[in-house]
Amino acid sequence: MQSTMNSFSPVTEAELSRARSDPSFRLRLLQQSLDALLSKLQRQRQASAAAAVNARQMREGVALAVRLAQMIQAGAEPLRQR
Repeated sequence: MQSTMNSFSPVTEAELSRARSDPSFRLRLLQQSLDALLSKLQRQRQASAAAAVNARQMREGVALAVRLAQMIQAGAEPLRQR
């Protein structure tokens, strides 16, 4: 699992597979994703004073952050197979 907070690293198939069977890894993966998303939203919010930020993208990002937080609070229920 990559742990860079400044850039988004897509989740790999191997990480998804491990997350399905390892609850503690799944929780760390969700927390890392939430941290990265919140960091990006914060940067966009700060930049919005100087440039127009796409409101739809901000709403989608906030909705995703809420969903990730709910999953973390629920104990990271098992991921469904695609």
